[in-house]
Amino acid sequence: MHPIEFAMEAIADFRTVGAVAPSSRFLTQAMVDPLPLRRARVVVELGCGTGAVTRALLGEMPRQSLLLAFEINPRFATYLRKQISDPRLVVIPASAENIRKEVHNRGFRHVDAVASSLALSLMPDQLKHDILSESSSVLQRSGVFTQYLYLHGVQWQGGRPEFFGGARLLGRHFREVNQTIVWPNLPPAFVYACRGARRHLSTA
Repeated sequence: MHPIEFAMEAIADFRTVGAVAPSSRFLTQAMVDPLPLRRARVVVELGCGTGAVTRALLGEMPRQSLLLAFEINPRFATYLRKQISDPRLVVIPASAENIRKEVHNRGFRHVDAVASSLALSLMPDQLKHDILSESSSVLQRSGVFTQYLYLHGVQWQGGRPEFFGGARLLGRHFREVNQTIVWPNLPPAFVYACRGARRHLSTA
């Protein structure tokens, strides 16, 4: 998708898109590197956009694995289906708080990794926690969750802008949260690699 088309889509639906440009290769790599992809069976991506992270995930995943890609923007979902002809990719036009249901509906109890490009700072608090709770609960105990957030990210609290504390939020759902900064991106971003989900589904 041409950058101008992406920008127009972002303007039309910024709360959903949450970005002004596709992720740079540096941001994409920072999102993918911490994930245990080489032996992954099932991987989830939240907020795929035009597929920068999607392609990187598929490039690292085994041939017999599956990538469940959640994208609620209809134009981006259609673009992904047309542009990425990989049988491992399943585009799911559903909201990310339904991750557990969608994973279970496909016959799996857990996933090996989750990569999220969702604009958490633009979401209501309850929705943010619902998505993170669902994501952490469906991860294998050895699984990893990655999330990026723009360096300048703010959220609205009580009608006033407030800096969005990504590490604090993620720490409520994961025991270990590691943070790095990716400067060569528009705009620069934090990337969080999270392990030790605080909530797990029973393996029984």
